[in-house]
Amino acid sequence: MRSSERLSLDVVVPVYNEQESLESSVRVLHATLGEQFDEPWRITIADNASTDDTALIAARLAAELPEVTVLSLVEKGRGRALKLAWLESTAEVVAYVDVDLSTDLRALPPLVAPLLSGHSDIAIGTRLGRGSRVVRGAKREFVSRSYNLILRRAMGVTFTDAQCGFKAMRRDVAQRVLPLVEDTGWFFDTELLIIGERAGLRIHEVPVDWIDDENSSVDIVATATADLRGLVRVARSILTGRIPLEEVYAELGRQPFAPARPPSFFGQVIRFGVIGGISTLAYAALYFALQFVVAEQLANFIALLITAIANTWANRRFTFRVRGPQGALRHHVQGLVVFGVAWGMTAGSLAVLHHYLPAAGPHHELVILTAANLAATVMRFLALRLWVFRTRATHAPAVTASRVVTSRDRVLSS
Repeated sequence: MRSSERLSLDVVVPVYNEQESLESSVRVLHATLGEQFDEPWRITIADNASTDDTALIAARLAAELPEVTVLSLVEKGRGRALKLAWLESTAEVVAYVDVDLSTDLRALPPLVAPLLSGHSDIAIGTRLGRGSRVVRGAKREFVSRSYNLILRRAMGVTFTDAQCGFKAMRRDVAQRVLPLVEDTGWFFDTELLIIGERAGLRIHEVPVDWIDDENSSVDIVATATADLRGLVRVARSILTGRIPLEEVYAELGRQPFAPARPPSFFGQVIRFGVIGGISTLAYAALYFALQFVVAEQLANFIALLITAIANTWANRRFTFRVRGPQGALRHHVQGLVVFGVAWGMTAGSLAVLHHYLPAAGPHHELVILTAANLAATVMRFLALRLWVFRTRATHAPAVTASRVVTSRDRVLSS
């Protein structure tokens, strides 16, 4: 690339001790970009404190291939490397791919195109979307799907795959959002996407062909545990206002479609009643099955928790017609408070039953708990309508300026 050309795409390859695969992967990526992109592009090898010959190989590639540059960090951290590389890039679009090239690189053009056109703000590869083809073990598949399900339900987001190592974003978006991302490791991707979607950015998903790297050194259990801790931290930061979502939305957020007109009170009662009836039947079936496996109080808690989460989601979407990520986290937290009250009502009824009728069997428990759950359902409707989903006045958020970084078309050293 000539120094006078405006850089359109900067593909970062974060590496740590990848001397075995680095050269072959970078050459494949280099050839692919040369074939698929007419716009000026660059590959940045982000070496985060490798202790083997990775740095030497990276320097040799940069000397041989004019479109390759190196960024060296003295501290380890995949998220740290991506954050620094993206913030210092002058490209219109910044992206990254994992060094193992598990994702088929033919998905790069559709990943980048909506960003270059301005249609979207962030683009991600998804292994869980319709049209994706994935080859990996059952354990990784289960952990990935479970994690993304928890993420969508707990954080109120809609993207399907937070962990695929195949992402891109516009540079102006990166300049504003990346300083808000705290994680320096594997949770970096998830935190970035949560902040992005909750701030009203448009996230484009590309189904990818993906083959698991059997030699991967990532501990998926430890990573999943760290990710769950990260979810708690990000949720707390959003609720306390530490992450200024309104400010980011004011600068970059896409204006939402006009909200759907909520149904009448009678319509809300009907919809809530249908959802409540289904929830009650689901609760009864879950409790009846669980009571033979765990203690009755624990069975009650698990059955009520599962149905309460589903009930809150269904009522948010269908009864009160609240769409989009705005306020979703607050709604789910308030829904858990309502769940706590409902659980207290049903647990209390169970305690009263055993106090006055010590010989009560499973069928007696089911009857009293079903009645208590119906009462809790009425309480839940009032709480959702008058507290959780009531209309709130909005205020114009403050706007802050985004930071501009300098050019880095050179090989950096630590």
